[in-house]
Amino acid sequence: MKEIQVRPALLEDLPTLLEFEQGIITFERPFDPTLDNDPISYYDIKAMIGSENAEVVVAIVDDKVVASAYGKIVEAKPYFKYDKYAYLGFMFVHSEYRGKGINGKIIKNLSHWAKSKNITEIQLQVYDENDSAIRAYEKAGFKKYMVTMRMEVE
Repeated sequence: MKEIQVRPALLEDLPTLLEFEQGIITFERPFDPTLDNDPISYYDIKAMIGSENAEVVVAIVDDKVVASAYGKIVEAKPYFKYDKYAYLGFMFVHSEYRGKGINGKIIKNLSHWAKSKNITEIQLQVYDENDSAIRAYEKAGFKKYMVTMRMEVE
């Protein structure tokens, strides 16, 4: 495998990114009984690519887009010691490239982006049962922070 390169996403990457989004949805369905029936979409990737408050990145291996993520600036609640934070999402690595450190490179890239925007806090969400993703995020330096609880009212 050649070197992993991380770069900002381009509009020409959009068809691949839309496939990645559906891959995320398919992967997450077993974790989330609240997801509506297909077709659904999580993100407005095209808008984020053009936004000053977001950074969509892709990882390239052998001239192929193999992974994606975004960081976006979010206003914090007034009771936190930071005014804004970077929220990471759209974390996807093509199955044949998982376990090769690509997610870590993407997180490092988005951390540099956040720092360049004077952001000192980064957050993301992950399903509690998604053990492999939790391990990857902990390896990158994230710590568990809060658990969201839910129940259906019958």
